[in-house]
Amino acid sequence: MAHADHTFEHGGYTMKFSSYPGPTSRTFVLIHGIGMGRIVFDEVAEVLTAQGGVLVPDLPGFGDSPEPGTKATIQDNAELIERFIASQATGDVTLVGHSMGTQIVAEIARQFPDSIDTLVLIAPTINRHERSATKQAARMVQDLYGESPKVLVEGVVEYAKTSPLWFANKLRLMLDHRIEDVCPHIATPTLVMRGETDHVCPRDWVQEVAAALPDSEYEEIPDRGHEAVIKSPEPVASMILEFVARRAHRRQQTS
Repeated sequence: MAHADHTFEHGGYTMKFSSYPGPTSRTFVLIHGIGMGRIVFDEVAEVLTAQGGVLVPDLPGFGDSPEPGTKATIQDNAELIERFIASQATGDVTLVGHSMGTQIVAEIARQFPDSIDTLVLIAPTINRHERSATKQAARMVQDLYGESPKVLVEGVVEYAKTSPLWFANKLRLMLDHRIEDVCPHIATPTLVMRGETDHVCPRDWVQEVAAALPDSEYEEIPDRGHEAVIKSPEPVASMILEFVARRAHRRQQTS
């Protein structure tokens, strides 16, 4: 499906983003992880258009978005994406984050709960039991071993767009942020997901995240690792659509 590329500017930040047309009653906003960009969600976005329009930005300093003149904390990114949602989204909003993106979207759900109606956390970071740069790097290498050529090629292309200093600064900010402290304050219905073979986000840790959320569902993505959204759009996209449909049906029954 054809998509359009745009530029969003706010508060000194410039973000490139792609929009995929779909029903205006819902908008899916997809937030990528560290070192990645909007291209990793391209195929997932096409499937999601069955239930709504899709917006996929490159976070500042990643993909085609330039580095700002600031370190851009997780909270800074959350405020920027909230403004982006307010400016660009229509209807109900489903906010999806992958890896570092889960930290950003979790902050949005805590600080701006009225801006979204459903939340999806895919491979939430950082595992509090392994909170060090060296351990996270080792886990990523372990996870990529044996991955498909598609995952490896897209990863190399996207990582090459990010300066090493910007990457190191963002990793430090990720390590400083504690999603486990944010989750208990999120009232938004949330789907928490991990790849079945994800070494970066082990099962015990992701289940801990799900348990900390007041209203959550937990699912594993069969035969997928940390980069579950890159290898293929399915089954991730359908799992998101089914979750949104379940929650919409539940709201109708209680209204």
